[in-house]
Amino acid sequence: MSSTPKKKNPRLAAGRARALGVPTRGTTNPNRLRRVDRWIAGTPWVARAISRATDPVVIDLGYGAAPVTTVELADRLAPVRSGLRVIGLELDAERVAAGKAVAEPPRLEFRRGGFELAGLAAGIRGFEGPALIRALNVLRQYTEPEAWKAWDEVCGRLAPDGLLVEGTCDEIGRRCCWVALDRAGPRTLTLACLPSGIDKPSDLAERLPKTLIHRNVPGEKIHALLADLDSCWDNAAPMATFGPRARWAQAARLFAERGWPVRDNHRRWRLGELTVAWSAVAP
Repeated sequence: MSSTPKKKNPRLAAGRARALGVPTRGTTNPNRLRRVDRWIAGTPWVARAISRATDPVVIDLGYGAAPVTTVELADRLAPVRSGLRVIGLELDAERVAAGKAVAEPPRLEFRRGGFELAGLAAGIRGFEGPALIRALNVLRQYTEPEAWKAWDEVCGRLAPDGLLVEGTCDEIGRRCCWVALDRAGPRTLTLACLPSGIDKPSDLAERLPKTLIHRNVPGEKIHALLADLDSCWDNAAPMATFGPRARWAQAARLFAERGWPVRDNHRRWRLGELTVAWSAVAP
């Protein structure tokens, strides 16, 4: 038998053989994830995953160095379902300790864990999985194959009608992209921004999920989508008189009229959002 020591799996957190994942940089700011939280609570088919769940458990996976965005998530989703439980998961013990200092169990808890979601069934008889998992700014340091694998890992642990919302945003939450997935895989891609903070919609390309960010090249669907959305933005320039939000909403309307599978409406467009079916961008 060789005496050469075996290398540790780089995808496992040190000292936690069952905790799957790589610690994030931990960057977080109050209200950084307000756009995705607003979308979760305000998009009917997404909110139903929580409101109709047998076990209304929501996971905030990889919340970072401070628990502030997990606290905000619990507050913002509270009107969606009474008895909601939000659990923040982190690989780093110090981050978990910071979370426990502001925990309000059972409404809001913090535990140590990663993609394996270990121990979540504790105290919930017959637990089938979380109704929703939010994982923002978690997969940026992964390779594309690793990101696809992480999606499979997490989606396989959802409740039967549960959803994973995974994506990326900038440090203050003004440019965001995320994908909604169920057990079968990706369903939608959402682009969200402060319209006054962009020159054109394709500025959001730098915040695409890891599964798409390297696909933004000619010949790929995501590149075609962003190019066409930029074209609609240019054509909507006259609406800038009424403000950047009006211009974004007009660009989204023109984009839908070109036949793209848009899955939201003017109410969401006015918020600086645009959601399309995953089929529009699937590699």
